[in-house]
Amino acid sequence: MTQTRLYFTTGKIEADRIFAAFEAAFEDEGLPIAILEIDEDRDIHEVSLYADGDVDAVEARVREILAGLVLSRPIAREPVPDIDWVTRSLEGLKPVRAGRFFVHGAHDRRKRHSGELAIEIEAGLAFGTGHHGTTAGCLEMLEQVVRRERPRNALDLGTGSAVLAIAVAKLAHIPVLATDIDPVAIKVAAANAWLNHVKALVETVTARGFHHPIFAARGPFDLIVANILARPLMRLAPEMA
Repeated sequence: MTQTRLYFTTGKIEADRIFAAFEAAFEDEGLPIAILEIDEDRDIHEVSLYADGDVDAVEARVREILAGLVLSRPIAREPVPDIDWVTRSLEGLKPVRAGRFFVHGAHDRRKRHSGELAIEIEAGLAFGTGHHGTTAGCLEMLEQVVRRERPRNALDLGTGSAVLAIAVAKLAHIPVLATDIDPVAIKVAAANAWLNHVKALVETVTARGFHHPIFAARGPFDLIVANILARPLMRLAPEMA
C-alpha cells in the first residue's frame, strides 16, 4: 500500500514533545514516526509521520495534536515509493538460531543443522523475521513452555509473519489460531504457514483485540503468545487471563 509522508520542521524541544504525543495517539495504527536533524546550529528538526488509507483524516488528527500542544506548523505531503523494505533488508540478513529453531530465508535452506526445527519466512510486509530480540526470546521460551505445560490449543495474537504460530505448530503439533489487525500481515502469515507445511494446523484471521467471534469459536486457549507492543499488551492482558 502506498504511503504518504506528512512532515514539518520545528525546534528540538518541540520535536521531542510532538514525537511523544504522536506515539501515544497513533500507537494502535502503528504509523511510523521519525525525527531528522536538518540544521543543528539553527535548531531545525524535521518531524515525519507516514500515513496510509485516509491521509486527510490523519492530517486532521495531526493538526489537533499540534493545537493541543499550542503549536502550529505548516504540514507538507509527499508520496512514499511503494518498496518492500522487509524483502530488501532480508536479502542481506543471516539466519537466526533460537533454541531448536532455525529461522531463515529461502537462500539459507541448506544451512539447517540436523535436529533443528526450520522455519522459512518469505520476505514480506509483516513483522517477525526472528531477528528482533523479542521474537527470538519467544522462540526460546516456547520450548520450555511446551515441554512443561503440554498445551493443546494455542493462540498467536498479533502474529505478523506467523513465525511464532509456525513454531508452536511444528513443536507441539497442535492447532494454532493466528490473528492480526493488519490484513497484509495475515496474507503473509497464511503464505508462510503453507510454505512451512503447517497450514492444516495454523488458521489465520484478521481480528482486532478479542472481539471477533473466532475467539469464542476456537477458545479456550491454554497457550497464548502475543509478541506485540507493550501498551496494547497491557490493555489486552485482562481478556487473556
